[in-house]
Amino acid sequence: MRVLLVEDDIDLAEAIRDALVSKTMAVDVAHDGSSALMAIDVNDYDVVVLDRDIPLVHGDEVARRVSGRGRGPRILMLTAARLSKDKIAGFQLGADDYLSKPFDLAELEARLWALGRRPAESTPPALQVGSVTLDPFRHTAHRFGAPLTLSRKEFAVLHILMSRAGTPVSAEQLLEKAWDENANPFTNSIRVTVSSLRKKLGPPYINTFAGVGYTVVDDET
Repeated sequence: MRVLLVEDDIDLAEAIRDALVSKTMAVDVAHDGSSALMAIDVNDYDVVVLDRDIPLVHGDEVARRVSGRGRGPRILMLTAARLSKDKIAGFQLGADDYLSKPFDLAELEARLWALGRRPAESTPPALQVGSVTLDPFRHTAHRFGAPLTLSRKEFAVLHILMSRAGTPVSAEQLLEKAWDENANPFTNSIRVTVSSLRKKLGPPYINTFAGVGYTVVDDET
């Protein structure tokens, strides 16, 4: 596994690097956000271990840029910010995991191996496909900048469709992902929900492929 460690405390960075290298990881170190972004541009990292309060480019902005790429390294925020609101903010910025300082090196190692097992394809924290943006953390959706008032099921269906933009999603897949185990497999709830969602979004945004499923379209290309 190849890791980029972004930490402005030089002594701490070296201690972490030595510990991870002893566990067979390949570790590069950056001491500021600008250097981190340059390293990410030219190297294929599996995970970025990211301190938030770093110079030149703040760690939050580094996380935002990396997660916005869609396909790239996972992000583990390693920071002294310990409050729940800090952790939530980190996940909203695109972090895949969050570990507060002080921490146990064995736990950091375990978390890195766990992140490395995940598929490389990642989804930015806020989705945008064409004129529609959706933020699952804040539970908000907009089209052309105007807020959309969606039911819970409409929001869930739109989230699934936007996460798989360009690939048709079958009614069976929507039922599996947006409804619980008590849902009737023969229900028409999916058709009704998609129809209602279409009316709120306005055409054209959701396409139907007969016998295949539904997909959203980039209506701004």
